[in-house]
Amino acid sequence: MDIIYYPVREAVNEAVKAKEPLLVLISFDGQTCIVSSADEAVEHHILLEKAGFSSRDVDKYFRIVLGDDGADWTFVCPPDYKGITDKQRRITAFYKDGISVISDALLGLGFMVGINIPKRYQRHFEYMMSE
Repeated sequence: MDIIYYPVREAVNEAVKAKEPLLVLISFDGQTCIVSSADEAVEHHILLEKAGFSSRDVDKYFRIVLGDDGADWTFVCPPDYKGITDKQRRITAFYKDGISVISDALLGLGFMVGINIPKRYQRHFEYMMSE
């Protein structure tokens, strides 16, 4: 996995030491991880742009707000995820892939924390569970 630290690794390490939240983007294939302090990047799409990518590609990444107490996953499944047209199957695949890819990325960043889906993002998750 290629980890991109914005603006530099030392700044991210300082944010970790200060227990500041981090913004993390992980490509769906798990090959690219972009990480920055939340204060530096502000929003995931802004972090993507600052790291040299198009902010319009934000839906190609799993989005996490990370702290030493857990990883909050912005659980929003894109309507075109993996070309799966059935909504329940698509959301289920997104969930399974996300848990796997995010867990690997968190370990690569040196974090062994739980993955949480905040209540405001549980709509898709609840749909998956209701069908």
